[in-house]
Amino acid sequence: MNKLPVAKRVPILSMLCEGSSMRSISRVADVSINTVAKLLAEAGTACAGFHDRTVRNVGARKVQSDEIWSFCYAKQRNVKTATAAPEGAGDVWTWTAIDSESKLIVSWLVGGRDAGCATDFIADLKGRLSNRVQITTDGHKAYLEAVEGAFGNDVDYDMLVKLYGEGPTGPERKYNPSICLGARKDVVTGDPDIDHISTSHVECQNLTMRMSMRRFTRLTNAFSRKLESHYHALALYFVFYNFVKMHKTLKATPALVAGVTNKRWTMEDIVALIDADAPKPGPRGPYKKRSAQPGISK
Repeated sequence: MNKLPVAKRVPILSMLCEGSSMRSISRVADVSINTVAKLLAEAGTACAGFHDRTVRNVGARKVQSDEIWSFCYAKQRNVKTATAAPEGAGDVWTWTAIDSESKLIVSWLVGGRDAGCATDFIADLKGRLSNRVQITTDGHKAYLEAVEGAFGNDVDYDMLVKLYGEGPTGPERKYNPSICLGARKDVVTGDPDIDHISTSHVECQNLTMRMSMRRFTRLTNAFSRKLESHYHALALYFVFYNFVKMHKTLKATPALVAGVTNKRWTMEDIVALIDADAPKPGPRGPYKKRSAQPGISK
């Protein structure tokens, strides 16, 4: 099976994590766009499994959660009239939970912005933490039952509810958000530290996502065409963000600060993950060696 050398795969993966489009990468790296897509799928699969296995028993004290919007193939209102819209087309929300101190992305989920996704997301977050934490979310009501169902009373939970006024009117309304008049801090469960009721860190991270992945760029044709590719791009990005990218304030990677690894990773390490996750080549052609047990091939 033909495989790109490590020296070729490293810059391709780096460009995918730094905001380049797949077609521009194919031109710069002098490979076909199908090769880029195949490498993204392999990297996404390997990174999703690695994150699931590795980011466990996190000793976070303060966790912030938020959701970031994007879309696949067409915006939700246009899916009905879109030609050959694939499964998963429409609005896509990425749920993220960040440790405020280490800046580690503890948990993430791709789906809708509904109660079912909130429940799955918070349950996954609960399974990755090793101690009682303070959780801050926005005012999305789906979090209320999700946090109660996963943590019960064993959590200090609060909401930062932003208050918005009337936005601009006329043609400018489409591209300008409503005016934020302020925010209200609501204590929901336990005894959270009022001074640390904030979603600034997770919102800053979501902005980094939007700037670092071409498919999140607004008002362009760089959106995801397939939900599977969207998921793979996010899986690669989160491992890159947690294990490879140096945080300028912390002077280390989030994974190092959080104690889930003992070294700063490189993109070569991610390539090694892909190779370790790849299926081993089997026998080729119509003839296969058989073991002593009938029906079982070696």
